Amino acid sequence: MTLKKRSLLTFIILLAASAASALDLTDIYHSLGSAFSSFIDPNEGMTGFRSLEVPCGGREESLGSAFTGLADDICFFDSNPAGSCLLQKGEVALFHNSWIADSNMETLAWADRFGDLGLGAKLKCFYVPFTEYNYFGDRVAGNYYSETAACLNASYNFFHGYYFKGLAVGGNLKAAWRSVPDYTNNETNAIISGSGLEQSALAVMADVGALVSFDVFKNFASREPNFRIGASFMNLGAAFCGFGSDKGLQFDDPLPAAACAGVSYRPFKKLKIALDFRQPLNFKDFSKSGLWSAGAGVEVLVTDFLEFMAGFRLKGGNPRISLGTEFKIKKFIFDLNYTFDLTSSINPINHFSLSARVALGDHGRKIRRDRCDALYTQGLDEYTRGNYDAAVECWKAALKEDKSFTPAKKWIETVQGSQRLYNRVLEIQSLD
Repeated sequence: MTLKKRSLLTFIILLAASAASALDLTDIYHSLGSAFSSFIDPNEGMTGFRSLEVPCGGREESLGSAFTGLADDICFFDSNPAGSCLLQKGEVALFHNSWIADSNMETLAWADRFGDLGLGAKLKCFYVPFTEYNYFGDRVAGNYYSETAACLNASYNFFHGYYFKGLAVGGNLKAAWRSVPDYTNNETNAIISGSGLEQSALAVMADVGALVSFDVFKNFASREPNFRIGASFMNLGAAFCGFGSDKGLQFDDPLPAAACAGVSYRPFKKLKIALDFRQPLNFKDFSKSGLWSAGAGVEVLVTDFLEFMAGFRLKGGNPRISLGTEFKIKKFIFDLNYTFDLTSSINPINHFSLSARVALGDHGRKIRRDRCDALYTQGLDEYTRGNYDAAVECWKAALKEDKSFTPAKKWIETVQGSQRLYNRVLEIQSLD
């Protein structure tokens, strides 16, 4: 990226931030609160480990978390675990999400694709400063409340072909720890050892998901499919608390499980649209499951190194509007996002996220695909010249580069079928 392009991008970001900080949001908050009051969820907050629902940031958040039917970069972990086997390139990423007030989310993730197999791992930590004061307003303790989750991912793309891009199926295995700091004795102001541990909790859970990819009304040249349908079940498991207490381990609040479905469509080369629907599931008491939520996102590719995104998510009575941009410098990919909802503040700005990703490469997939295309074209050229045997050899070589390249298979069958017919005609003539 040239210095001129970097300066222009910096100017756009600073201009947007300055304009946003000058807005008076009182009327906007009131209008949104009134318009969406009928969507208030009476069962909101009935589950534990709420940080599992906080997005890491990046494109997923910029697109209104409408990622179940897209899952095309390392953000797939929190939406659809089948995404790793469809990545164009492996990635290592760092995310920082300044959520609301003083809460933050830090995430480190890796994912890579080996043929039709995808693997990944992620570690994220949500934390909030915890300060305790006594009856006189004196600070007596200070620490952090945190929820840390680790995740291992694996997925595989079945039935991968040239026209049908396959059925991707994947899963996450996750463990999360809620750390509550020790609190003090109100009379002596002395910290009670182990008091926080009794309220801490351990969660063990799994995610499963599937993605189907194919082409629909595609009017641009690309080997990548332009339509995806996805579904997933997230956070299926249980949490346990009461560590160090006399009562022993007990079941904690139910996890924020959900059934998710989504689609994504790329009608033009520089435009993507994603839609998403989620239904919370309270396995402890299904009657207390939360209301559904829905999201939509639009992504516009401006140049090869710059794109803009916008998203909207309706979740209870708190609609969420997201704006984001992504720019690339060689192997480095940077995302900047701002999300506005009724818990946000623009002055000072919070509820924003930053991410930095490094593209690891594709293990030679693009090189093999280019060789396949070149051999296929060479075979067509030999065929038009009447060199049928040479054409077949070219197409067989193309299939060694990509065994799912259906056009080469069909041409080989066509030539071999013609040769069998020609030989049959010669046999009949010789009998006469």
